[in-house]
Amino acid sequence: MSSINQLPISKINKSNQLFSKIRSTVETAFYGNNVSSVTSIAEAYTLAKNTSGTIITDLPIFQPDKLGLPVDSHVLVTNDGKIVGRTAAARRIIGQPGINEDYYSGIIREAAYQLSKKGCRTATIGIGLSDAFMLRGHLLLPTGFEGNLYSYILNFQFFDDSYQKQFRSSVSYDEGDIYILADPDWKHPDFPDGLVLIDPLHNTAAVLGLRYFGELKKATLTLAWAAAHRNGFIACHGGMKQYQLQNTNYTMAAFGLSGSGKSTITLAKSKNKQPVSVLHDDAFIISKKDGSSIALEPSYFDKTQDYPMNDPAVAYFLTCQNIGVTLDDSNSKVLITEDVRNGNGRTVKSFFSTPDRKNHLTEKIDAVYWIMKDDSLPPVVKITDPILGALFGVTLATKRSSAENLSGGVDQDKLVIEPFANPFRCYPLAEDYEDFRRLFQQNTDCYILNTGHFNGNKITAKETLTSIDLIVEQQAKFLPFGSIESMTYLPVGEHLPDFDDPNYLKKVRSRLTDRLTFIQEQTTTFDGYNALPAEAASHVSALIASLDDALS
Repeated sequence: MSSINQLPISKINKSNQLFSKIRSTVETAFYGNNVSSVTSIAEAYTLAKNTSGTIITDLPIFQPDKLGLPVDSHVLVTNDGKIVGRTAAARRIIGQPGINEDYYSGIIREAAYQLSKKGCRTATIGIGLSDAFMLRGHLLLPTGFEGNLYSYILNFQFFDDSYQKQFRSSVSYDEGDIYILADPDWKHPDFPDGLVLIDPLHNTAAVLGLRYFGELKKATLTLAWAAAHRNGFIACHGGMKQYQLQNTNYTMAAFGLSGSGKSTITLAKSKNKQPVSVLHDDAFIISKKDGSSIALEPSYFDKTQDYPMNDPAVAYFLTCQNIGVTLDDSNSKVLITEDVRNGNGRTVKSFFSTPDRKNHLTEKIDAVYWIMKDDSLPPVVKITDPILGALFGVTLATKRSSAENLSGGVDQDKLVIEPFANPFRCYPLAEDYEDFRRLFQQNTDCYILNTGHFNGNKITAKETLTSIDLIVEQQAKFLPFGSIESMTYLPVGEHLPDFDDPNYLKKVRSRLTDRLTFIQEQTTTFDGYNALPAEAASHVSALIASLDDALS
């Protein structure tokens, strides 16, 4: 059994590392007489449908009986108000510099007390879709937010009899169950943006003052990724798929922030009609022992901006958040998608949307693709040095998206560095760096995909997908990336770098300097919590010196 929720009396004491101040406060709230448990997906649907503010559309759920839903189930819509994305400014991680556990324990005790005066509901779910890694999770929400509880159950794996049977025979880890306490109505003068408190070593979180469903999903994944990381897995915020070729398989992972093209790349079919299996487009883990990969959740939390109402994918929507509703010419309530109402309209979409879905890939990963929006790079670059491959993951350059509730003054179009496209890491950055460096040392290839602009021209999704197909089919012809020996590039259309143009070389140098600055800043920022080995700065410095030679 992967995670623990019951202990013998002899192990219930202060020396047991499964307990903490925050965990004991949060878990205790689940046992109050104001709390009722949701025991089936059908019950969750009925509660959500009958909650004030829920919109019951006339769009039927595809194959509801196979999802545990009533046969007459329809897509439900809930809307949150002004905030329609994740609020990074609200996150606090116990164990990181400047985070006082005693102070936040008091905050959580008061929040739990306030919740004890409200009716609340809980649900139990599973995270991890292979018996090699499974965790049990519990969510508590006040009544009135059954829509989020229902979406949570659909997004993850409801802890039904079938999953419980598999869970009982799964690999055991010395990890407590995940507990998440949430109160969207919570207010505190010191936390105007709300509070997402993560206690990663004790698999506990509180999500306070935030209505957006994505906060619940990412708090859960933050804890699951951290637990996996502690137990021999690489935590991955990305998409993975596998091509079934004539004589072999090709397994690839694409890492990028929301809006970078990660889901488009992961869910795309091969132009040459090879069968393609999808592991997941957002959350998975890679075993450091044998290279296999495991999906953490069955469903997809997808943007609706690319799905007009006549798109076939709409048939697989289960719930929608922050999206408009209108009447069609049959007087049926349907969705206004494509972000007409606001940015970051979302849907929980069923696994039926990918009939070739797999939950566990036993084969070792063949390639990692870092998705960036760095205009100094052509559409596809190959990195042959494992250290440099990991460093480009550390310094993954991209742009913020509408999935994030950004603080005032933040320029959404500014190039930013988000290591490994994972803003949910709650352990030192050097540990991910070492994991990916080791992965590349074990003959996993490394590529960079620029899905933004190059030489002022937009790189299209078709160009990106065609390039990936060429790599998969071993037909890609890479050329030297100027004077940098460990980098080559794939010629794509008109997006060709000119290494004789000093202005272009200066742009490449400038971006590498930005990366070097970021790496150097980690030695002092945040009390050096995310400091990298000395080889990181020296490696990037060597690339800059190579460009300086070319410019002289």
